[in-house]
Amino acid sequence: MIRGLCNCVTFVFGENRMFLFKDSKILRAFLFQSKTINVAKSIMPVFWLPDNSLSFPNPALANKDGILAIGGDLSPERLLKAYELGVFPWFNPEDPIIWWSPDPRFVLFPDELKIAKSMRPYFNKKRFQLTADQRFEEVMRQCQQAKRKGQSGGTWITEEMIEGYVELHKQGFAHSVEVWQEGELVGGLYGIDLGKCFFGESMFAKVSNASKFGFIALVKELKAREYLLIDCQQPTRHLKSLGARAIRRNDFLDILELNQKNDRVAESWGHIFSI
Repeated sequence: MIRGLCNCVTFVFGENRMFLFKDSKILRAFLFQSKTINVAKSIMPVFWLPDNSLSFPNPALANKDGILAIGGDLSPERLLKAYELGVFPWFNPEDPIIWWSPDPRFVLFPDELKIAKSMRPYFNKKRFQLTADQRFEEVMRQCQQAKRKGQSGGTWITEEMIEGYVELHKQGFAHSVEVWQEGELVGGLYGIDLGKCFFGESMFAKVSNASKFGFIALVKELKAREYLLIDCQQPTRHLKSLGARAIRRNDFLDILELNQKNDRVAESWGHIFSI
């Protein structure tokens, strides 16, 4: 999403809220193709997250690009707070941490899962095998290394992110699904589990349909557990084909507010798959 970044003369004003910056790294993170300060002034302000507080502004206050805040860290405590509010980190290496709350939000409701006829033989003939929470860090690193259409200049999954999410995995809140073929890890995905919502982060596939197989199996499991939704963050053709769709941010936030009535369950998912 962050393309056409540029440098610009900038300034700061407001307590705990920033409009423009003298620091070019921070500026590049949220100015999009603006070459003059007059263009930059038309951008809605975003919030600066201080290191001494885990609080986030209201996600509905994100600017038109979906950027809510910049700064903070990727500690497990901050990450859990962010996902609980529907906020997620996404930034380029060497840039500050950027926190997003896009509108609309791309989600999949478990009841709306679409399974193409072409995928049915993969399940009927058990062409892949599944595990969960067996290779979490390896799945993250495979996602980090995966080549994606339209992505250049490296990956957004930084070492700092891996460290933060691995710690969440150890705490029982971040989970992975691994897809195997003849003993080789050929696909997988990972995300955050809070209450009755699963927040998908990334997936990879080394062979055709491997990640799709893992995703479908996970959605089936979450449907059986009466989950409210799977957050897909941003639209992709791959996820749209599986039934994901865009909803208004306000509707998404309403669902998350409802989800707060469900307890966070820290657990291992090592037992959930038997295929």
